[in-house]
Amino acid sequence: MIHLITGGARSGKSSYAEQLASMRAQVTYVATATACDDEMATRIQRHKKDRPAHWALVEQPFELSSVVNDSSSTLLIDCLTLYLTNWLCSESRWPDFEQEKSRFLAALREASEVCQRHIFIVTNEVGSGIVPVGELSRRFADEAGWLNQAVAAIADDVTLVVAGCPLAVKRNGVLLHG
Repeated sequence: MIHLITGGARSGKSSYAEQLASMRAQVTYVATATACDDEMATRIQRHKKDRPAHWALVEQPFELSSVVNDSSSTLLIDCLTLYLTNWLCSESRWPDFEQEKSRFLAALREASEVCQRHIFIVTNEVGSGIVPVGELSRRFADEAGWLNQAVAAIADDVTLVVAGCPLAVKRNGVLLHG
């Protein structure tokens, strides 16, 4: 079962995903964030402190395709937009993103068809605001939108979190609103 959880910044999406994952026996938290500055390092430490100490941790900023089918435990991937940012901000790696994205989506499809475990994926909804001014910002919004749509198409469940309130958008492969 793949569950995509999306929402704006500070919407409560990570907390909601952690709450859902905590109902499972074994959880592997897949962190995509990198501590590129002091503020981000502080955020990462806060996230570590907030989640259960017994959860396994995999730090994987670039190759999410490698972790999707590499575990039997529940996965909580946080977050797709940081994963995308890592790729966008690495000029030497960016040309390989489409290939990695295809592998990641294929791994999710396989997990959806074969596995009986849960995969919770957190992502930011960035398409609800104004069109960004800069080229990199527009590219990020475009790529995030396309990545989110591709994952949502595979996901069994999609939840939008607004101000800490989860709103089911898709359940058991069926769109609820639209």
